This record gives sequence, structure tokens and C-alpha cells, in this order.
Amino acid sequence: MRGEHAAYRVTVVCWGNICRSPMGEFMLREAFDEADLGDRVVVDSAGTSTDELGRPMDRRTTATLRRHGVTDTGFAAKRARQFRADSFDDSDLVLAADHVHDEILRRRARDEDDVVKVRLLRSFDPVAAAAGTLGMEDPWYGDDDDFDVTYGEIAAALPGIVAHVRSELDALGE
Repeated sequence: MRGEHAAYRVTVVCWGNICRSPMGEFMLREAFDEADLGDRVVVDSAGTSTDELGRPMDRRTTATLRRHGVTDTGFAAKRARQFRADSFDDSDLVLAADHVHDEILRRRARDEDDVVKVRLLRSFDPVAAAAGTLGMEDPWYGDDDDFDVTYGEIAAALPGIVAHVRSELDALGE
């Protein structure tokens, strides 16, 4: 799983890495810090496409994070990057924003060890899981309300993600 790496590594993935995945990245960083796991977990994000490579987060993503009081741990420095097959080497858990990203990530997986790292982000929200509504619409096509919906969907999954990672760390004796 982690090999010689000291931290558990989580990567959030969407299409371009300017809306959903960086929102998840910064929200998860804060959630892990609040759970006293911030020194044991590293969170980043990436996109499946090359459409936005090198670009900053969408201004609406940044505005949504600020509006909801998420601590700025590098909003301006965040640049879109692509999740490639070798990116699995740098991740213990890969959280796909939507079904299309889940499918792309599974196709990029080199083996079963890579495949088992991939989960839909909303699969950690018990309400979404029970309802079978695990996808997350792309807010890029919408307005501030759509970004707030995305924020709420991610926020609902945070406790489940934190609990999952905590149990993984416990199983490793960390």
C-alpha cells in the first residue's frame, strides 16, 4: 500500500482539476486536520483530462471555499494537473468525483492493486450510497448555487472518508 511513504495519500479526481477535485482537496485537508490526522495524511487532486493543465482553480471554486470558511492552505498556488497511470504510485485512495472519472481511472489502472484504490467520493456519504446517487454534477456549467451543491455533496462524504482513512491507518499500525 504505502511502501516507504510516511503518509497516507489521498487524491481527489474530476475532469479538469479546477472545480470539484480541488474543492475536495482543500475540504479534506481541513477535515483531516480537524480529526488530528493532518500530519499522517496528504491530500492532493488531479483531473482525468489535459484540458485545464497548469490553470488555477475556477474563481467560483475559490469563492465557494471562502464563503464556507474553508482554511486557505494554498488556493492561489493550486494548478491543474492530470492523473495518469503512474499517479497510482503516489496514491493510497483515489476519489473519483463522478462515474465517468471512475471509469477512466479504472481503465488507467495497471493492475488490481491500482483498481482497488479507486472509489467514488460520494460512496462515503451513507445517504447518497443508500439512494444510489453517487455521481456529482460538474458545477462549471452552472452558477454559485451549483458550486454550493458540490460543496454540500463533498461535505456530506467527509466524515466517511475520514473514518475510512483512520481505519486504514489503524490497520497499518500507524
